[in-house]
Amino acid sequence: MKTSLSWIKAYVPELDVSYQEYMDGMTLSGTKVENYEVFDADLDKIVIGQIVSVEKHPNADKLMICQVNIGKETIQIVTGAPNVKVGAKVPVVLDGGRVAGGHDGSKTPGGVVIKNGQLRGVDSFGMMCSIEEMGSDREMFPEAPENGLYIFDDDAEVGADAIEALGFHDAVYEYEVTSNRVDCYSVIGIAREAAATFRKPFILPEIKPTGNSENAADYVKVTVKDPELCPRYIARVVKNVKIGPSPKWMQRRLASVGIRPINNLVDITNYVMEEYGQPMHAYDLSTIAGREIIVRRAEQGEIFTTLDGQERKLDDQVVVICDGEKAVGIGGIMGGENSMITDNVQTVLFEAANFDGTNIRLSSKRIGLRTDASGKFEKGLDPNQAELAINRACELIEELACGEVVGGKVDVYPSVKEGNRVKLEPEKINALLGTDVSKEDMIEYLKRVDLAYDAGMDEIVVPSWRQDVKCMNDLAEEVARFYGYDKIPTTLPSGEATSGKLSLKMRLEEMARDIAESFGFSQAMTYSFESPKVYDKLLLEKDDALRNAIVISNPLGEDFSIMRTLPLNGMLTSLATNYNYRNKNVRLYELANIYLPKALPLTELPEERMQFVMGAYGEVDFYEMKAVVEGIFASFGMTARVQYENKGGYTFLHPGRQAVIAYEGTVCGYLGELHPMVLDGYGIGERAYVAVLDMPAVIPFATFDRKFTQVPRFPAVTRDISLVVPREISSGRIIDVIEKNGGAILEHCDLFDLYEGAQILAGYKSMAYTIRFRAKDKTLDENDITPVMNQIMEGLKELGITLRQ
Repeated sequence: MKTSLSWIKAYVPELDVSYQEYMDGMTLSGTKVENYEVFDADLDKIVIGQIVSVEKHPNADKLMICQVNIGKETIQIVTGAPNVKVGAKVPVVLDGGRVAGGHDGSKTPGGVVIKNGQLRGVDSFGMMCSIEEMGSDREMFPEAPENGLYIFDDDAEVGADAIEALGFHDAVYEYEVTSNRVDCYSVIGIAREAAATFRKPFILPEIKPTGNSENAADYVKVTVKDPELCPRYIARVVKNVKIGPSPKWMQRRLASVGIRPINNLVDITNYVMEEYGQPMHAYDLSTIAGREIIVRRAEQGEIFTTLDGQERKLDDQVVVICDGEKAVGIGGIMGGENSMITDNVQTVLFEAANFDGTNIRLSSKRIGLRTDASGKFEKGLDPNQAELAINRACELIEELACGEVVGGKVDVYPSVKEGNRVKLEPEKINALLGTDVSKEDMIEYLKRVDLAYDAGMDEIVVPSWRQDVKCMNDLAEEVARFYGYDKIPTTLPSGEATSGKLSLKMRLEEMARDIAESFGFSQAMTYSFESPKVYDKLLLEKDDALRNAIVISNPLGEDFSIMRTLPLNGMLTSLATNYNYRNKNVRLYELANIYLPKALPLTELPEERMQFVMGAYGEVDFYEMKAVVEGIFASFGMTARVQYENKGGYTFLHPGRQAVIAYEGTVCGYLGELHPMVLDGYGIGERAYVAVLDMPAVIPFATFDRKFTQVPRFPAVTRDISLVVPREISSGRIIDVIEKNGGAILEHCDLFDLYEGAQILAGYKSMAYTIRFRAKDKTLDENDITPVMNQIMEGLKELGITLRQ
């Protein structure tokens, strides 16, 4: 985005800053200026002179001797310019003055200093110059001759500053505008930011009503067949059009931002596009068949010739503007050759429309045509700006006497876009920024950029053209940039990162790795991408919810076409690889993410859960995997007993050798021996075991708080009991009874023997436990232990458990 400083001052007339101050101020307030070019940087001591007389040089055929009135005096200048004539008012560089470069348009850094001297023996006091020697060209000054002196209009004041008369006391700034600040892709948007930055009044152009007593709806009919791609279409009509050059002030402003002036009609549409950021288009109404405009999708393969004379092949995603018979323009990109404005135009149809930004960007790319209009539309313009822009264009039409504006307009706007409202939360804004800005100051900062405050609702009213302000953080950004980024104090960030330590989640993951490695496990890393065939290898039921996986839109291949919902395939594949390499006693672990969609097809991001997976074969069994799990829980500060229950719900595990891992009633994972059919599917020829901990379920119970426990002063008393237990009773239920009835003196109990055989009744098993008692204030004796043991046995009898004789 480019603007000249003089154009900005048209809306901020009290702005009085240097070029560098403007650049620094705008950049610090969030409107970053990439660079700027000063027009008069290499120009000095140039005035408007009038040629009084012209005579031939006595010693040169191509040189002329001119007497030039420069206001205070008349000086003699020798020149070779072919267009010198008596009465012409031209730029005159005085002795010691500077021009930017040569007549061929070349520029000299620092400029060229002009000195009094002689040309072929005749004194010359200064130099008359061309527009190229002043550092510009005919693009910016189309009235300048192709070869010769620049000649001012007759009303130019002799002796006045020629640099000022040409508008060269100015600079053009180039801004880096982020795509979310669509309003700043206009001169008015930048001017509003400048006014807010330098605390000067912002004066928006007052658009006067235009139009005769007629109605535009009598001239043209508009139909929009796809409102999603064209949310708004406005048409106005101008008749009795008079084509001619636009005024020089308009030409200068357009040329300063790189737009070549053409004629008054085209220049007005370009001017409004830059001023309001709303592209417009003009059609010759006589070429519009049936005086009807239809906005539709193009036909697949439709051929259309644009204004540049090129044939474009369209598809059904491109928006075309049509009349009653044919396409006359590509919506939001470029008009057609068949409806172009010519010098013979009598009645003009003005179009100000709004198009879907994403569609314009993709369409522009597909057909290989990007224009100034498409560059603005693809950002996603505010449809409410279209009406302001077209009314402004009609005002300029009347102001510049380009034609007669027909009253009324045709406005197709089925779904009006409203502004937004955001709750003003000063405390949260200050907490986010690390500042102490008062609520009143915040309201004043926001008011500068037309973000009004509704005191009744305690909300900020956001206009529709500020599409970037949607939440509290956006308001905080506005406050920060006008409070001053340089004034925000340096503070440490809040949270665990302040002290330079890992987050709780990362510390727990690191601790789990350490525990697993202390048991001889090595870390593995596998892909999150899998094949749908994995579910069959893991023996999942056909209707198992875990089969509902996210399908990757551009997979590496079928074997990597879905996101995993189980962490086992990678682990079992790694175990199988080690088994095939004849590695013995393999133990692996992995921190593996799984991806559980909330709905398919995806409507939001899936649930991503970290699973701590362990797999092993060789010198390992179910109980050693259980010991690793309990070691991890103990390191997490989880002191309650871990519970295990065989529910037989995991098809990939052996039905009689699996368990759900639970802690305080919450399921945290599972462990067990792999099903023989799964082992066969992966080619593992011996028993293998896995344990999976769901870290999001475990972390809420974890703590690094540790309490000091005094070393016991009094000895412990142990009792060993051997029990005859029904086979269906688990050890966990027995320990629950012992802990429930053991009272305050129970310190610990352990299963140390399990026996099933001929010496035990069928349907029963023998289980032996060591129970340890200790008191904090005395040495226990038999009178203390016996009642507790009796109570424990009473509790066990309720489960059908007896002492083994």
